[in-house]
Amino acid sequence: MGGGDKARITISGVTILERVLACLEPQCTNLVINANGDPARFADTKLPVVADSVPDFAGPLAGILAGLDWAALHLPECEWVASVPADCPFLPNDLVARLHDDLRRALVAEGLRKIEIWTARHGVAIADWPAEPVDPFFNVNTPEDAAQAQAMAAKYRVATRGQPSKDA
Repeated sequence: MGGGDKARITISGVTILERVLACLEPQCTNLVINANGDPARFADTKLPVVADSVPDFAGPLAGILAGLDWAALHLPECEWVASVPADCPFLPNDLVARLHDDLRRALVAEGLRKIEIWTARHGVAIADWPAEPVDPFFNVNTPEDAAQAQAMAAKYRVATRGQPSKDA
């Protein structure tokens, strides 16, 4: 992508980061950004920025670990942590709830109390979202991807931070 933050790529006048935050803010009590380098570049979000604790840019799992460590230190009462990539401009507005629903259903509707029984159901957990009209997990890795996201955003309006979504 030629350097810089993919999250700052503008799609239809709105950065990917603004789109991700618009999606997550109504779904989450607290948000934190995982980013290495100068955290001041995200000062406009007014969100905490935490760097990886594992050296040498160990990848997405290091970011998840950094988020978990931050939550344990700053929000010890936190029961759930959701992690999303910052290069997916079309995340679903019900992502957190849908990922959380199966456990809630097992506890409340089924009265399940044994961890082993619930986890045995989930060797692999699949959460389905339709890929039409737009793939909610489309991610931007190349300039061509950014152009494709621009075209999709122009065709299908997606909520941005502080603004509701509008139907196409």
